[in-house]
Amino acid sequence: MNKKWQIYETDKAKVEELAKKYNINKLLATILVNRNIVKEDDIRLFLNPVRDDFYNPFLIKDMDIAVKRILEAIQKKEKVTIYGDYDVDGITSITVLKSFLKDIGLDADFYIPNRLEEGYGLNKNAIDKIKQNGCNLMITVDCGISATEEIKYANSLGIETIITDHHEVGNELPEAIAVIDNKRKDSSYPFRELAGVGVVFKLTQALGMKLGLKEETYLKYLDIVCVGTISDIVPLVDENRVIAKLGLMLVKQTRNIGLKSIINSSGYTKIDSNTISFGVAPRINACGRMGKAEEALELFLSSDIYTVNELTKKLNEHNRQRQETEKAIFENAIKKIEKEHLDENKAIIVGGENWHHGVIGIVSSKITEMYFKPSILLSFEEDGVGKGSGRSIPGFDLHEALMKCLDTIEKFGGHSMAVGITIKKDKLEKFKEKFEKIAEDRHIEEIVPIINIDAKIGLGDINKEIVESLKQLEPFGEANKMPIFAFKNLKIDSIRALSEGKHLKLTLKEDNYIINAIGFNIGQLAEEYRIGDKVDIAGVLEINTFNGVDNLQINIKDIMKSI
Repeated sequence: MNKKWQIYETDKAKVEELAKKYNINKLLATILVNRNIVKEDDIRLFLNPVRDDFYNPFLIKDMDIAVKRILEAIQKKEKVTIYGDYDVDGITSITVLKSFLKDIGLDADFYIPNRLEEGYGLNKNAIDKIKQNGCNLMITVDCGISATEEIKYANSLGIETIITDHHEVGNELPEAIAVIDNKRKDSSYPFRELAGVGVVFKLTQALGMKLGLKEETYLKYLDIVCVGTISDIVPLVDENRVIAKLGLMLVKQTRNIGLKSIINSSGYTKIDSNTISFGVAPRINACGRMGKAEEALELFLSSDIYTVNELTKKLNEHNRQRQETEKAIFENAIKKIEKEHLDENKAIIVGGENWHHGVIGIVSSKITEMYFKPSILLSFEEDGVGKGSGRSIPGFDLHEALMKCLDTIEKFGGHSMAVGITIKKDKLEKFKEKFEKIAEDRHIEEIVPIINIDAKIGLGDINKEIVESLKQLEPFGEANKMPIFAFKNLKIDSIRALSEGKHLKLTLKEDNYIINAIGFNIGQLAEEYRIGDKVDIAGVLEINTFNGVDNLQINIKDIMKSI
């Protein structure tokens, strides 16, 4: 598939100025300029944030009310329940709040809805169980902002609620005693993009400040806050940047034996944002997807090494089962797509019988990535009701499209790039027709994937020290992607496929310089290129360590023959 390379038009004078003023190399200065990080305070905050960079938590609406009510619950020894989500953000949110409350004298209960049986968010059956347990104060984490009816129901049972959430706010706020969400329309907090666990962290910070505790009392949980923040794909800028940067330092020396165990079992030897995103997050999320979220929470809360070791084995097993289930559904879906020529449509809608609800969202993501088209996967039960997930491509608003199909849909929720959806089988064909027409009218075929490139450089412009310096930009994530560079007219010195044809391995030459390159999941290109061909490469610069030897390497994001 053709991809559009979009190279930044960098202000070279500004690059020279930053490089000289801050004694950094021009490549690092180029990236800072491209990200519009040019003011002295912004550069300092981005490269070297400190604990003083956290905003005052009492700037958040209703924070003072929440703090007062929690301290009252501690004083009166009330029964408190933390109600959270089953993903990494939710699990880490419960971990941080439950641990901190225990430190200050409140041993709170928790409730996590079963993804497969209850779905996301608050539900009345769960609230009934919480009431039966004697609870009179419920604190939601990473959920609750859309639970208007459920909060009314809790109120009718005599349960007061404090909502902490980070999702978009609807037309009305739930009737909770405190609603802590920086996306409130009346919010004046300087930053609105905290993850759910980030909002919880602000609550613990506020409680700590009110009680006059040392900063370490709440800062010691930044390792867990960092895991939830990076995993939830929120923009890693501003206060999230402070959380992630300082938190990663703590992750490297974490005292949480559960977190340490899951990192060790993941096989990652270097701790960075990749370790969290691809080593820790999938294992925690697998528990929720397979209906076992409590095991992930217990892993983070446990102080018994035997229990932690057993739970780590379980998490790895859930992840293995998730991978197998995902693979089976993906292969099944691809067969249907090919057999029915669904890839010729503007959008791909495919259904199966009893596909696992917990993983079809991941499969939808893979199909969208593979065909670069919006996709919706549906799992139909015996009652003829299909529940599914959809993923989109930049430039096509999935939520907006589904709003035009309401007469064919039972219900749906989500945002422009990802949705959950419920459809009855007898309305599927009508829905397909309607959705396809919307995609056709939007000229999906004209939307091409864009690769944002920081700079065009030559092999002579880089060395190990320069590539090492780029680590100062860590942690990478949403709104702070790993820098991608363009290399033009490189000569293929060697080429082969690896892992039974799955990956591509190259050595590339420019003048007297040679560099290794690896292209994951593009092994088929080994048949299209030959030694001696001139190619243009878009890729990420890495240092690959093998047998104790460090070598520069390009991780290929796109490759084409030079013109």
